[in-house]
Amino acid sequence: MIFRSSSVLWACPFRPFFLATGVYAIVALAGWLGVLLVQWPVAEPFAPMRWHSHEMLYGMVSAAITGFLLTAMCNWTGARPLAGRGLQALFGLWLLGRIVMWLGAWLPGWLVATVDLSFLLVVAVYAGRVIIQARSWRNLVLIAVLMALWLGNLAFHLDWGNGALSPSGRPDLIALLLVVVLMTIIGGRITPAFTRNWLQRNGKPTDSVRTYRHLEYVTLGSMLGLLLAVVLNLASEWIGILAALAGLCQLLRLWFWSGWKARSDALVWILHAAYAWIPIGLLLMAASSLTPQVPATAWIHALGTGAMGTLILAVMTRVSLGHTGRPLVLPDHAILIYWLILAASVLRLATALNWLTWQPGVLLTALIWAAAFAAFVLIYLPILTRPRADGRPG
Repeated sequence: MIFRSSSVLWACPFRPFFLATGVYAIVALAGWLGVLLVQWPVAEPFAPMRWHSHEMLYGMVSAAITGFLLTAMCNWTGARPLAGRGLQALFGLWLLGRIVMWLGAWLPGWLVATVDLSFLLVVAVYAGRVIIQARSWRNLVLIAVLMALWLGNLAFHLDWGNGALSPSGRPDLIALLLVVVLMTIIGGRITPAFTRNWLQRNGKPTDSVRTYRHLEYVTLGSMLGLLLAVVLNLASEWIGILAALAGLCQLLRLWFWSGWKARSDALVWILHAAYAWIPIGLLLMAASSLTPQVPATAWIHALGTGAMGTLILAVMTRVSLGHTGRPLVLPDHAILIYWLILAASVLRLATALNWLTWQPGVLLTALIWAAAFAAFVLIYLPILTRPRADGRPG
């Protein structure tokens, strides 16, 4: 039975990478609290805040992106999923990157950078080859975002290793906005589609879920413009204007998806709730750029803890059911995952806005965040390590 579970784990990319995302969301946060509160040396020789940002973005988030992308592209292209030894090797590369980042104080900087940088590059090359062979040209934009993320990681290591800065001096913020661009693309595909599917399955009209091509272009264009403004380190007024435009477009886009129509299905409404953190974060970014009364950490954590944390759990809980041949019905007690991550997001934002005392707010947020991801691991471990319910491979 142990051998069978082990072989099933390597049958499709979402299985090991989703489990790794859940576990590492807790481990990386524990490491950060250790650095912050008792001066653990794991962040050395890196700036502690940069190490924290890096491991959340390039450790946890990259694992989630990889699990989703390498699984979803099989549907897009008809290709067989990466499995077996190839998947084990890729996962090992991700794990090795995490190990060297924790041992950075005792390893040469060039070794840490080489190992850590190799993972996303391999993912982008592999996924790009599959997509190009299938002539699935519209999905090449995702590979472009992956390569931009890789360049952001390179900026991290150049900054840390050689004292060279990216144009904005904040490669972590650039990486955060790149992930938001990726969420804009993927969330914009799956959220209205899954909402329509639910309405159709339940015999309800689907015309209330609307997407408009011009709004899609303006939304993505405003996000890319904001990203470029941050890369070029433009004046805060310009960044504020672009963030406000992007936030309003995202809000309008979300409104047209009519998420309230599917409010009785948690697997659907959580996608809308997760996406709502994107306009919240962007509008807070606009406010912090235009007035000193709103701290920058507010928008960073609205997009990080709120949008990324919630959307990752929303997608993992749904994909893990659908791609194991199980009904799209939340397992017992799994609704707790959603309430916990939403509570952690609200608490972290309240702390960033100085509505809560900093240390108790951060510690309570960390505890609830860890509980959300621990609940995912505990509830979904049997699903991710057992064969598909319908007997199909994968």
